[in-house]
Amino acid sequence: MFENVRMALVGLGSNKLRSILTMLGITIGVAAVIVLVSLGQAVDGYVRQQFLGVGTNLIIVFPRQNDQGVTRRLTLDDVRAISDPFRVPDALVVMPQRTVTKNTTYEGRQISVRILGATPDYLSVRSRSVVLGQFFDQDDMESQARVAVLGQETVKKLFPTGIDPVGKNIRVAGITFRVEGVMNAVGGAGFGPSDDDLIVAPLTTVQNRLSGDRELTGARPVGNIIVQARDNQSVNKLAEELREALRQEHRISFRDEDDFQIFTQDDLLSSLGNITGLLTVFLAIIAGISLLVGGIGIMNIMLVTVTERTREIGLRKAVGAQKGDILLQFLVEATVLALIGGGTGVLIASGGTLLVTTAVPELKASVQFSSVLLATMISLGIGVFFGIYPANRAASLNPIDALRYE
Repeated sequence: MFENVRMALVGLGSNKLRSILTMLGITIGVAAVIVLVSLGQAVDGYVRQQFLGVGTNLIIVFPRQNDQGVTRRLTLDDVRAISDPFRVPDALVVMPQRTVTKNTTYEGRQISVRILGATPDYLSVRSRSVVLGQFFDQDDMESQARVAVLGQETVKKLFPTGIDPVGKNIRVAGITFRVEGVMNAVGGAGFGPSDDDLIVAPLTTVQNRLSGDRELTGARPVGNIIVQARDNQSVNKLAEELREALRQEHRISFRDEDDFQIFTQDDLLSSLGNITGLLTVFLAIIAGISLLVGGIGIMNIMLVTVTERTREIGLRKAVGAQKGDILLQFLVEATVLALIGGGTGVLIASGGTLLVTTAVPELKASVQFSSVLLATMISLGIGVFFGIYPANRAASLNPIDALRYE
């Protein structure tokens, strides 16, 4: 085996350019597969970290279509129903939200930004804090006060460097709001809307001054309701309590389906994990096409090599080489070719992953040992699979015909 590997390396060295071009397909394919798998794992880890960063005991209630295809939006009546401690005893905090996107200006600077209508519980539910000024209170909610708390990115876009935004007046959709405070930065890698680029205002203000939507009953709708459980162990129990309370509030009979959706963070993480997993597999399959092309290239070159070395094969057989010896020789050459290409791909993938981590530190992408092992097994498999036919063809040559070959 050692001698076969040595001869394979000598053969590759004698045709350096041809060997490099042959390995290129394997190298690109292995590098692409490893980088994409690493990025998929990094994105999944980042998403999980973002969700778990705001606590693991949150439940989100969304509206959905009922059996008749009608969507019944959530309202403050639903909020009051699930805030009743006798109906939902395991709910610690109930916070409705409503989001709109509006043009916002300050002294000629204009941006389009998300306006999040929430309650004073927003900071505790979302594990955030105010670094300048203060957050609005219950009095602001009841009076529909035109006050706003800004995210860090919104401050950078609206206010020139050095200006304290607290106390300044901004105009949201033509309505004047006073900036009450600035929230801490939570960071982000560009996946979905950033929680640093938004304005938080009292829910009642957003509902009545910036939205104008009403249900047929005259009630103002909310986008969703975040409910915080008393502890991690009571999350599932709380979900059942919420479902029962909302079905009673919406007068849903036992035969009909819910016209709302209840998601725990585990549900959301599982759904997102399935999505990122499928996306990673899909991208890896696309990258795997390069491996297939590279394998075909190895087979092609090995067939050429067999033709070029026909007289050598005949001479080896004439002096006693068995069919298995010839088969093993050419199979080892194909496998060495694939393994060198795969090893080069691993090195390139490591460098590419390092660049991604440097450019986007939040992702924390890294090459996993499992990915390297997978790449090695793939390279080995390609060498064996695509080398078996040329090797068998070489081993099956008649020694007399091979010695006559010109």
